[in-house]
Amino acid sequence: MPKKSVARVASAPPPPTPAIAEVLLSSQFLESIPDAIVAVQHDGTIVRVNSQTEALFGYRSGELLGKKIEILVPERFRPQHKSHRASYAESPKIRRMGAGLDLKGRRRDGSEFDIEISLSPLSLADGTIVLSAIRDISDRKRIEGELRRAHEELARRTTQEIGEYRARLAAIIDSSEDAIIGKNLDGTVTAWNRGAERIYGYAPDEIVGRNISLLTPKDRPDEIPQILKRIRRGEHLEHYETVRVTKDGRRLDVSISISPIREPGGQIVGASAIARDVTAQKRAEEHLRQGQKMEAVGRLAGGLAHDFNNILGIITACTELLRTQAASGGDPSEYTANIRKAVERGASLTRQLLAFTRKSTIQPQLIDLNARLKDVTKLIRPLMGDDVEVIINPRCSSAVIEIDPGQFDQVVLNLAVNSRDAMPKGGKFILETALVDLDANFAEQHGPMNAGSYVLLAASDTGTGMDSATVSRIFEPFFTTKEVGKGTGLGLATVYAIVQQGGGYVWVYSEPGSGTTFKIYLPSAENKIGKKATSPTEVTLPRREGTTILLVEDDEIMLGLTKQLLEANGYLVLGASDGKSAIEIMHSHPGRVDVLLTDVVMRGMSGPELATQIVAAHPKVKPVFMSGYTGELIAQQRNIKQDVPLLEKPFTRAALWKILDEVLS
Repeated sequence: MPKKSVARVASAPPPPTPAIAEVLLSSQFLESIPDAIVAVQHDGTIVRVNSQTEALFGYRSGELLGKKIEILVPERFRPQHKSHRASYAESPKIRRMGAGLDLKGRRRDGSEFDIEISLSPLSLADGTIVLSAIRDISDRKRIEGELRRAHEELARRTTQEIGEYRARLAAIIDSSEDAIIGKNLDGTVTAWNRGAERIYGYAPDEIVGRNISLLTPKDRPDEIPQILKRIRRGEHLEHYETVRVTKDGRRLDVSISISPIREPGGQIVGASAIARDVTAQKRAEEHLRQGQKMEAVGRLAGGLAHDFNNILGIITACTELLRTQAASGGDPSEYTANIRKAVERGASLTRQLLAFTRKSTIQPQLIDLNARLKDVTKLIRPLMGDDVEVIINPRCSSAVIEIDPGQFDQVVLNLAVNSRDAMPKGGKFILETALVDLDANFAEQHGPMNAGSYVLLAASDTGTGMDSATVSRIFEPFFTTKEVGKGTGLGLATVYAIVQQGGGYVWVYSEPGSGTTFKIYLPSAENKIGKKATSPTEVTLPRREGTTILLVEDDEIMLGLTKQLLEANGYLVLGASDGKSAIEIMHSHPGRVDVLLTDVVMRGMSGPELATQIVAAHPKVKPVFMSGYTGELIAQQRNIKQDVPLLEKPFTRAALWKILDEVLS
């Protein structure tokens, strides 16, 4: 699918980006962010600040607006800063600065302090604005320094001095703004710092000795037991996002990192947790997400207007004919039935649109993707226009997952918007579903995926495709290759966030001129509707000692991994990185080659072209294609014989061996 999206032709209706820009630069949005925010033009002129900036630097907003950003930089760093700013303006991108750097800010009174900066470019119709989020990390630097010195001191001091060290370390922990909590393996709280008291409202004597589940909402009774179960297995949880309840009943969004506590002998006796309140950050993200939703709604408006005009046309014609029937005493039932069907069509479209645009809490439900896609296409078809054919191809009878229906609609709609932009002259948008079992071997080679049963949603288009540099960045927030003023770059970032939140994974396959396929893997929820979950089993297949395969794959890592999988089943593998070298190997190899296993889309000679040449010269060689694109998309774009098997990437060892066994049998 699109280059998130590639700079598109004017035929696609432009999104209402002024509204998005207005949201991002509004006082309501800027004031919701806890950091100092400074909006800067490409020449370094400050055009917007929030109240946190005034408090942090000691300036009033009127003293900063119109000034160069260097006013906030110590004088000795200003020449270097101007140079860096000019370089950044030539190629602006999202960038976080601070780790490993000694960045300083300068207050109005001339004092300096340690800072961390995140830069986010925002394209507007009249140029690019850079939003600089500035955070005072002086306390963090101080605590890091004290911890470092305390550790160094511990290494030097004798056993008798450990008590003093522990007291100092406890004081450092107590000064942290984050909640630092210790608990036993049954969840009983054993340690509670001031940061925890500030965030949750409980004093240490109110919470120590009680169970940590006191902080969890009543609708999440199993969360703490599940976390402690993982801790007992020695697992670590990093930046786990959840909800906690304060003493006064407020719900907070928190990001928690949890680690096992071990005795000197290695036995796990408890857990330590560091929690950060990210409620304000979540609120800001929701502003961005809602703004992105409304951008997609703007794209839908034209197509929906066309559908509603058709509905109104049916109703108008039927009422005219009813008037005639009433005068002649005829049967009006046919026309009243048509009016009712037209009203039902309009009501269905309205429900879909309202569900998509609603702003509410996420409510995961069990849904069947096959059924849900039929409803979502009511929004997709008018969005895509008459020159794009929408194809739904379920490859399984049911595909049950647990997800918020509105969020799933948003995923599909964002993918459709990007596909529409990638096909300015029309084409095909293909949605396919399938059930897949991923084994441990597959998960090990395709991290960070886990083994298990998944539902696959493949979204493909016949558009312009993307190069590898674009593919590597498409999920970055605000990254877009559209013209200035024609996109915010939030669509695919939203897709990635929703899929990741649902415990899923996204893989992208695209090359210029060959279209794009997004493969989204979401955990199967078939077992939650009463069906017995079965573990993926690998069918025992005969070893193929002495069978020779010519493997052609232009990705070096993929070539090596596939070669290992084949050799594990006894195959003799001849590896080639392109069509030209594959033909040379065929000419020079003294023995027989049984199977040609080749990628479809490669630089220079394509897989089908290679297969045609090799089979013409060696009729006994059996070709097998492999591709990250789906079979439906390959059939639409490539001249491939229907009797040539296609192995879709990413594939498991069992799938690879099975398709070859079928070919050789």
